[in-house]
Parts: sequence; structure tokens; C-alpha cells
Amino acid sequence: MKIRLVKTTDAGFKPLLAKILARRGSHQGGVEKRVDAIVRAVARQGDRALFRYARLFDHVRLTPATVEVKSSEIERAMAKVSKQDLDVLRLAAKRIAAFHRRQVQKSWTYRDPLGMLLGQRITPLERVGVYVPGGKASYPSTVLMNVIPAKVAGVKEIIMTSPIGSNGAIILAAAKIAGVHRIFRVGGAQAIAALAYGTRSIPKVDKIVGPGNIFVATAKRLVFGEVNIDSIAGPSEILLLADDSADPVLVAADMLSQAEHDELAAALCVTTSMKMALKIQQAVETRLAETKRRAITLRSLAKYGAIIVARGFREAIGLANAIAPEHIELIVKQPRKWAREIRNAGAMFLGPYSAPPLGDYFAGPNHVLPTGGSARFFSPLGTYDFLKRTTIIHAEKRALRALAPKITHLARLEGLDDHARAVEARFR
Repeated sequence: MKIRLVKTTDAGFKPLLAKILARRGSHQGGVEKRVDAIVRAVARQGDRALFRYARLFDHVRLTPATVEVKSSEIERAMAKVSKQDLDVLRLAAKRIAAFHRRQVQKSWTYRDPLGMLLGQRITPLERVGVYVPGGKASYPSTVLMNVIPAKVAGVKEIIMTSPIGSNGAIILAAAKIAGVHRIFRVGGAQAIAALAYGTRSIPKVDKIVGPGNIFVATAKRLVFGEVNIDSIAGPSEILLLADDSADPVLVAADMLSQAEHDELAAALCVTTSMKMALKIQQAVETRLAETKRRAITLRSLAKYGAIIVARGFREAIGLANAIAPEHIELIVKQPRKWAREIRNAGAMFLGPYSAPPLGDYFAGPNHVLPTGGSARFFSPLGTYDFLKRTTIIHAEKRALRALAPKITHLARLEGLDDHARAVEARFR
């Protein structure tokens, strides 16, 4: 197949862009009603509902004695994983921890001119739940990227839930390396509900992080407020900015690496050169012949893939900021110069050797990134997501006396007389 090639001046460009931007919410269907029933049942019935849904959806029979993965099982899993695999996981964990240690925030205080002590205390969350997809797929990098920032932040207890399948040894090994405290073999919306409300077997957490399917994402949205969550993750996306210096084979390779994720993934390239666009189109077609996840990749490219020819680099940058992609890659002559113009992106990859898989696995920054245009207001997962802030106010008498007339004036301006009287009571 030939990936579509479109100019920003073409009549079909705006409808295509609207379709791509709308895909995050285009597959909800009747999911919310079904998930709400699951969440409510687990909140009311606890383990009884949790185990019932495990039989129904995951075809496993769980009991209070078997729902938690025992330490002996984890040790056996570690023994099954090859030394080479363990070494790779440990190196990735080391690099991820090194990056995230630089994000740790510290408490601070200062005294203002009135002598008041003001400040902010930074405290790690007590208990966090990490959801890891399981079943047929294994994503040890998901474990590392979600757990290690919590560990670095100082979270006291990290709970992991996952519908661990027959190939779960690598997941358990990653959990051990990352520092998970307890692991439960449950998945789906019911696992999210159990973490949010707590059951006899699974403790209630303060925050839930981690990716999942539409049922998991919907459950996270429904329990938000009972607990905090990281974000509602949508389908993956990449936008490459390529000028006439780009290697079309590298551009095509990176587009396909994103398209193989999911049928809803969006792989986009924006260039100002029609000649380069045609070369990239041909390179995509050539590399498609050898892709292993061909069915998924073809559907992704057919629905949401495109090579876009802009009228100039300023238009290309404006388009990138409007799309606010999860990943943006600049394969251009001066990537650092143009990167300064990018305001909205989850992660930026600068130059031909900053391949997105480097960020997925080994660079160190988190690969849990805002999707669906939410990079306009969300950030990548980090240690700051596992910290809470408490303000500190310590005023002596002279400070309150100096501000009292202003406080009482503003309080009465708002019609809150007892606010004013609470200050005046201190000087009666």
C-alpha cells in the first residue's frame, strides 16, 4: 500500500486532520455503562465481585489465598529469566532511576517582610497502585517506567496488579528489579476498582498509574476523585518533522515503529518538500513488505497515517503544536534550533540518532506520555506525580495585626462576616 500524501492546501487535509485528532474518543461505544457496573459491584462486594469478574473475563479462579503472588513465585520467575534478559532490565532500571532522581522536589520555606514563615512541604504518597497489562502480551518496560519514579519519590508501598499470563515471568522479574512491594494477579476494570476502593485482599491506594485497554482507561476515569490517577491514555502517536536533509528510510522506519503499536496509532510526517515526501512514501511502501505486525500496521496507516506537505517550516511547526503529539521527532538540519519552537509535545527526539525506541526503553526519561493532544496541558509521568504538596503558614501576632484590616475588609466584601470576626477575636 502507499501511505496517503496530502498538502495542507488540499481540500481533504482539514477533514483528515480532524479525524486524526478525534480518534481518542471515537471508540468509546457502550463501554462506560458496562465498566460502571463493574466498578460499583467491586466497591460494594469487594473480593466476591473481584473474583467473579476474574472468572468471567480472564477465565481464572482466584481465592484470597491465591490472588496475591507469593515471594517464592517471584523468585522462581527470576530463575526462569535468562541472565541476559535480567542484565538488560537492570541496566534500563538504572538509567530510568538516574533520570528520575533529578526530578525529585524538596520542601522549602522563607520569611516574608512581616516575619511570617511560609513554605511548602513535599511528601511522597503512602501507597500507589500500578496497573500492568498482561495476558498474551508482556511489557516489562511498562513496569519499570511506572514503578521506578514512585520508588525514587519515596512512596512507602507500591502495589501492582496484572492479569499475569503464562509468559509472566519477565513481568515478575521486572517488578522485583523495580521494587514492587506486593503483586496481585487481577486485571481489567475490576482491578482498578479494587485498587480504588480496597477489598479484603487488595489494599486501597492513593493513586493509580499504568496503561490498559479501553475498559481499564474508563475505570480509571470513573474512580478519579476516590483516588488520583495519572491520566487517561489514548492511542499512541508520532509526528516527524523532516527537511530535505532527512534520510527517508529512517523517517519511514520510525513511522512504522509507531504504527505497529495499535490500529488506532497515528504515524504522521510533516515536510516542506514534495520531493522528500515522495521518497518517504516509497520508503514506507518498501519497508512494509518486511513488517511482522503487518495487519495492525496496515490498518493504522490506512486510517491515521499520512505524509503532510506544508507550505513552509513555520506552518509545519504550527501544525505540530496544534496536534500536540505524544512523540515528536525532528530530523532536520538544526534540530535544537527548531525544538525551541515546539511548545506542545510529550517527548522530543532530536536528530536522526535519537530514535523513539531509545526513549521507549533506555534513554531514561519516562515513556508514559500524554496522548490525544493532551500534551497541551499534561506532562510525562515523573517522580512529581507521586509527591503531594502541603503549604505551611506560621504567623506571629505582629504579622496578623499588620494584615488584619485588609483581611477583615476583604472578608466582609465577600459577605463572610465570621471570617472577619475570627481575626478580630485575636485582638479584642
